[in-house]
Amino acid sequence: MSLPSPDTDSLSLTPAGAEKAGQLLEGNGNENAAIRVFVKSGGCSGYQYGMRVDDQRLAGDRVFQQGPVKLVVDERSWPLLRGSQVDYVESLLGGGFSVKNPNASSECGCGHSFRTDGAAAPSGDGSSGCSA
Repeated sequence: MSLPSPDTDSLSLTPAGAEKAGQLLEGNGNENAAIRVFVKSGGCSGYQYGMRVDDQRLAGDRVFQQGPVKLVVDERSWPLLRGSQVDYVESLLGGGFSVKNPNASSECGCGHSFRTDGAAAPSGDGSSGCSA
């Protein structure tokens, strides 16, 4: 039995990710609010994931709707996030969002940064390493 292949032209949420994102957006009170998912240079592997609640749209943004939750990705981050799935994970140290990224060739131990083969890190804000 084979599993269905991920949709490489989308960004999706797991049920836990959708529930937590919905709670964050519900508390925002702005119907244009979405979860912006982005990639910036930094972390211990070259790229670092970022997420924030955002009610602005930029030229080139891709918007994905899953139930009441909107996800937004800027055009520079899209090639690195294409086909990814955003999850929310609880652990003894607390909870947080994580990204299951089919484009990552390796990830650091903390799960907040990743590397792809053959891609240069984007310019912009950086970070010096993992911080859980």
